[in-house]
Amino acid sequence: MDKQDSNKAADFSIGGDLGRRDFLRYSLSSFVVVSTGTLAAGCGDTANPAPTPYLIDPVVKTTAERMISFRYDLQGLAANEIDKVSKYDDFGYGEWKYVDVGLPVVPRYDLIGSSYVAPARGRKLVNFFTFSDIHITDKEAPNQLMLLQQFERYAASNTSIYSPVMMYSTHVLDAAMQTMNALHKNNPFDFALSLGDTCNSTSYNELRWYMDVIDGKAITPSSGAHLGADSIDYQKPYQAVGLDKSIPWYQTLGNHDHFMIGSFPVDANPSLGFRDSYVAGTVWSVANTLVPNTGTFPLLFNMDDFKSAAKPQYYMGLIDGSTALGTIIHTGSSTSPAFSKGAPKVAADPDRRSLLRTEWVQEFFKTSTNPVGHGFNLVDKTSPAGFACYSFLPKSDVPLKIIVLDDTQSEIDGSKDIHGHGYLDAARWAWLKAELAAGQAANQLMIIAAHIPIGVAAIGTEMEWWLGDIEMATAVKTNPQWWLTEPSTPAAYRNATTLTELVQTLQNTPNLIMWLAGHRHFNTVKAFNSMDTAQPERGFWHVETSSLRDFPQQLRTFEIYLNSDYTVSVVTTNVDTAVAPGTPAAMSRKYAVAVQQIVQNDLLQSSANAAKMTIAASLPPVLMPTIDPTQAQAGDAGTKVGLVNDPTIKFTNLQDKGVPYTASYNAELFKPLSPAMVAVLRAKFPQAT
Repeated sequence: MDKQDSNKAADFSIGGDLGRRDFLRYSLSSFVVVSTGTLAAGCGDTANPAPTPYLIDPVVKTTAERMISFRYDLQGLAANEIDKVSKYDDFGYGEWKYVDVGLPVVPRYDLIGSSYVAPARGRKLVNFFTFSDIHITDKEAPNQLMLLQQFERYAASNTSIYSPVMMYSTHVLDAAMQTMNALHKNNPFDFALSLGDTCNSTSYNELRWYMDVIDGKAITPSSGAHLGADSIDYQKPYQAVGLDKSIPWYQTLGNHDHFMIGSFPVDANPSLGFRDSYVAGTVWSVANTLVPNTGTFPLLFNMDDFKSAAKPQYYMGLIDGSTALGTIIHTGSSTSPAFSKGAPKVAADPDRRSLLRTEWVQEFFKTSTNPVGHGFNLVDKTSPAGFACYSFLPKSDVPLKIIVLDDTQSEIDGSKDIHGHGYLDAARWAWLKAELAAGQAANQLMIIAAHIPIGVAAIGTEMEWWLGDIEMATAVKTNPQWWLTEPSTPAAYRNATTLTELVQTLQNTPNLIMWLAGHRHFNTVKAFNSMDTAQPERGFWHVETSSLRDFPQQLRTFEIYLNSDYTVSVVTTNVDTAVAPGTPAAMSRKYAVAVQQIVQNDLLQSSANAAKMTIAASLPPVLMPTIDPTQAQAGDAGTKVGLVNDPTIKFTNLQDKGVPYTASYNAELFKPLSPAMVAVLRAKFPQAT
């Protein structure tokens, strides 16, 4: 492949240029004012951690003020070649700049009617931000799946199993916290919500790095032998600045937080040795589990195949921390002559151990930021072990309740497929219904914060509401309602609610403003309209926050207003981390942009809303629940992914303004309220302005 014309990309460079004198002045003053952490060692720190912070660019703006611009027509590497980091500069990958183009804040009247005339924004009720899918990664762990990204057609676009951004996952989190600290000075936040996937593979050291960065502690972002800790930028110990301690933050559970690589319950099949593999001194050898089983669904991934004697075994690799570009080592067939002496050895590390769900929750009581437990202190003490649902009122004088919902799959649901679906067991479903009913009775506005989104992913993907493992080809052909009776899913562990029933319950809660989610690494905003046009208040919004690790590496702010006509509007804005040139966080952005340029994941995807969806071409159409029961259905889509886009998901195109590609979306979301809620708010706030 030919190298791109260097002249075409000459005007693209890392943005936020800052003079050395200004940078040092800002660094020193910011560290004194902003940093509230100590020099206490974080997880895995060496005896003498370097107490130097990496400060951000002092110019901090949201995407409503400026955007990141980069070329999107580059060629040179294939999607399964993102490990060839040394080639990035040859083809211009990762070069970006800021442009003074603001992403519009799009007014959305979907729930209230196109004829609505918006009043001036009224009383601000609350201001908060969300961040999600941080995927703090122990890149030197011996039990990863990096090799799959290189040769597996089903995994080439899956940057959760490998991306060079893995080297800098703690650094970009610290830059993000500093960015929000800067915004907080001018427009104070009432709280923050982390929407899950703090870790990449439910490891103790990954979780401690996550919390220690937010706490502003000294970080040694390496494990095992701590290779390169004295010379490699992404391995060097540093002082995190962390989040301003006046901002309380609350945590949501994600699938990566309690499943191996977000996909497999660690202890579901002890014979597979998943738990032992975390702390082993050798690299694990497993089968390519993403190869479909012959004669069944093309999307069937069976966890038991990892150690199948009938399948070739491969060493899946890890990042060599002693190399500046993070070379992947120890990969290849287990029968290769290169491994004639046995499995490759690594320095074992007990801090890599996998946490049980209960252990993961308990770690949130061991931080120096607020509140104690970060929400898990509010879990009902009579709930089952590992229950991770709770609610809180962020401001005593505002009738607004945040419902934090664990909607990830269970470790004991009997599934052998990838565990990335939405799921509520009987206890969580009963709890959610009770919380919604209580909030409605108490005349409280409500927001649900969950990791898994609803009504936006196509049937047949690993992101939709769980219907049971898709391994019942014979049953599907003969029984369209197969997911209700599938024998491989024990009755006690089947999803307690269908998506249709869930959405209808939410629509029957008119005080619900919106459902917040992460998981897909998207920034989409979708309207769930009321089924009753006479009661538009029964509609609600669905807002996703993208990954903080992968492109576009953004957070999202929410300002909620009570308008003069006693409607509610939510102004939601994406925020780029204000990385400073020459810092590890800036290198993280370079790699995030590069990977998106190469892989070109569709981050603007909206799925078909079809009444019938064929999971595989070899099977007849099967009646499946519609993606969104509140929208028109498109009939038989005829393919796994579908053909018709959901009309309620909107995007903004800025190609004509020098931004060839953006995965961001800002909006003002108008929500009508019921007469009863309006009466309560009029009494409490006689003048909404």
